[in-house]
Amino acid sequence: MIRLNVTSRRVSEMIEITSEVRNAVRQSGVRDGMVQLFVPHTTAAVTINENADPDVVHDMLKALGKVVPSEDDYLHVEGNSAAHLKSSFFGASELVPLEEGELALGTWQGIYFCEFDGPRNRRLLVNILPA
Repeated sequence: MIRLNVTSRRVSEMIEITSEVRNAVRQSGVRDGMVQLFVPHTTAAVTINENADPDVVHDMLKALGKVVPSEDDYLHVEGNSAAHLKSSFFGASELVPLEEGELALGTWQGIYFCEFDGPRNRRLLVNILPA
């Protein structure tokens, strides 16, 4: 298992980590199989989405902020209930096929670490499973 460190700079942001995951795959030497990504945090997530146009990430965060506002009479004492909800919407894991040593992502797809309670130093666990 490979542990990647991710540093966020804002309360909510989507940080593209595709190249870091690719590097982990190359270091492993595995050619075919699956790459399992897992976020061991309750206010962060991982997702796959378009990485060609940065406006997509902007629009996603904007829409998510409308659906799950930061303040909404939440009861959780820490004051980060919105971050917990957003994390659950996206999820803590992704599974990506690995073909001939490459992530089998679509042309416009990238892998994003989603921060909803930053800024923070976080971890992403990468497990590369051979076929």
